[in-house]
Amino acid sequence: MRVVFLGAPGVGKGTQAEQAATRLAIARISTGDLLRAGVAAKLPLGLEAKRYMDRGELVPDNVVIGLVDNKIGSPECRKGFILDGFPRTVPQADSLSDILRKRRWALDRVIHFVIPREAVVTRLTGRRSCPHCAAVYHLDYRPPKREGRCDACGAALAQRSDDTKDTVESRLAVYEAQTAPLIDYYRKADVLADLDGMGSVEDVRARLFALLPGV
Repeated sequence: MRVVFLGAPGVGKGTQAEQAATRLAIARISTGDLLRAGVAAKLPLGLEAKRYMDRGELVPDNVVIGLVDNKIGSPECRKGFILDGFPRTVPQADSLSDILRKRRWALDRVIHFVIPREAVVTRLTGRRSCPHCAAVYHLDYRPPKREGRCDACGAALAQRSDDTKDTVESRLAVYEAQTAPLIDYYRKADVLADLDGMGSVEDVRARLFALLPGV
């Protein structure tokens, strides 16, 4: 099975991708993980990506696509994969089609996670994390027992810089401008399925598996 998870930041793609990949015994491909792994392994593409990351710049498409191509061609992906957060733009989607076509493969499904915009803002701005042990909380959905303190180690919790309201609004604007056109792109290709991303993790997972072919 070859699947893409598409949706705005904060819709729950990562959580569901990790669980679905485990249940289906296929690979989960996250471009963030690929970039970090490429840098750690000192791969040529990873080192090229690091030069941009160190300057705080976006990694060019050709580098990201090269890493995705290498990963898809690895033994880990022979039984299938879930792409979490890639492609982000229509040109990246065209490149993904080329990557798959040269292997005589095709996408089985693109899952479009749908939740209200205000819910995305609430999910992201309410997140807090522990800088000491990396535990993650949410002010509304998973608050710590002691306000502002980690349950596990007692350290003061912090808000990620990209989870502030202004930054979240900016991230959503970028998504709507660059990534949202992929919805029409994949709907025209007749592989898109809309998924209601609201509710518990378990409820969303049940709806997700109902949309995957052969599950």
